[in-house]
Amino acid sequence: MLLSGDYTPLLPAFADMRVDQYVLEYATPRAGEIEIVGQALGHKEIGLGVCNPRTSEAEDPQAIIASVEKAMRHFRPEAIYLNPDCGFGCFAQRCVNDAETAFRKLQSMVIASRHLNDAYA
Repeated sequence: MLLSGDYTPLLPAFADMRVDQYVLEYATPRAGEIEIVGQALGHKEIGLGVCNPRTSEAEDPQAIIASVEKAMRHFRPEAIYLNPDCGFGCFAQRCVNDAETAFRKLQSMVIASRHLNDAYA
């Protein structure tokens, strides 16, 4: 199935790409552990997906912080960028989430990023 499992099968293609940043979804368990990508690509930047656009509850900022701290085992703090999985994209004629929910999720990302900046800057 195309949309299951971690990023292991894609690592050879990722390694061949001449890019500075990989933007990957990590807000759901489907993506696997950050260690898989971090061990192979920790010298690059990562756009770390920390919000699931398919749920109606905003993520807890502490959970986002924990995800970033796991990523920091492999990526430099200044090489980690927070983003929602899928960018709150729309599919066909149905948006993944409404604007109010997206706003609350982005607020959680901001709270987490401010905490992380204060703690690690």
